[in-house]
Amino acid sequence: MKRIGKVGVVVAAIVVMTAIFSSVFVTEENEYRLIRQFGKVDRVVSEPGIGFKMPFVEEIDTLPKQILLYDLSASDVITKDKKTMIADSYVLWKIIDPLKFAQTLNSSISNAESRINTVVYNSIKNVISSLSQTEVISGRDGELTEAIMKNIGATMDQYGISLLSVETKQLDLPSDNKNAVYERMISERNKIAAQYKAEGDSEATVKKNTTDKEVSIMLSNAKAEAAQITAEAEGEYMRILANAYGDADRRSFYEFVRSLDAAKLSLKDGNKTLILSKDSPLAQIFMGIE
Repeated sequence: MKRIGKVGVVVAAIVVMTAIFSSVFVTEENEYRLIRQFGKVDRVVSEPGIGFKMPFVEEIDTLPKQILLYDLSASDVITKDKKTMIADSYVLWKIIDPLKFAQTLNSSISNAESRINTVVYNSIKNVISSLSQTEVISGRDGELTEAIMKNIGATMDQYGISLLSVETKQLDLPSDNKNAVYERMISERNKIAAQYKAEGDSEATVKKNTTDKEVSIMLSNAKAEAAQITAEAEGEYMRILANAYGDADRRSFYEFVRSLDAAKLSLKDGNKTLILSKDSPLAQIFMGIE
């Protein structure tokens, strides 16, 4: 009987320890803990730390708290101008209301991804179908993502999900018409470039004509000013000559200086002899002959 009593105590101790250990749980920073009682969510633990539950009565589900990535399969979409394109996108999302997530999607990540796939694909299809192929290609630097997110709106709020971003990894053309589209795009860009060049040439011609006109006016003004300065200099020259010849003394001195200059020009190449006739005006000046 004593042995049976000891076994009973040991069993009871094991049961108690098991109950204690099964009632303790730890919540990490990157997860939610859903405490279910008879299959129904009784409470949600979102803060990290140690928690307690009723053993054998309450069960625990775990949901991720961090940002998740869902990669959509590449699919065909048709633009407004009836051109087919291949869209390959991914979604960044997270659970923001774990209770609503559990109630609507049964705490299933795969169920959530299925809803995300449907909503995002329909949004991509709707947005691209409202744009031409050229607009789709030119909007790949952010405008397309913004339009898709706006189209989705608050659709996923009912599932306790927040879609953070819908990014397009690749938005390409089917291989059978890719070359034709590229050639048309190159042709359109060449037309735009030709238009810019023509406008630039026209503006350059206008500026050149304006500059030539300004240069012509400046040259004309400069020539007029130069002619005026020349006329004033010649007038001054004539005034000086008139003063030089105005009286006998000045005239005689001027003639003497000119005679010296003439004699100097004659005495060159080592020639130091100047031969003058008696009647030469130069000889008369040097010899004082009247």
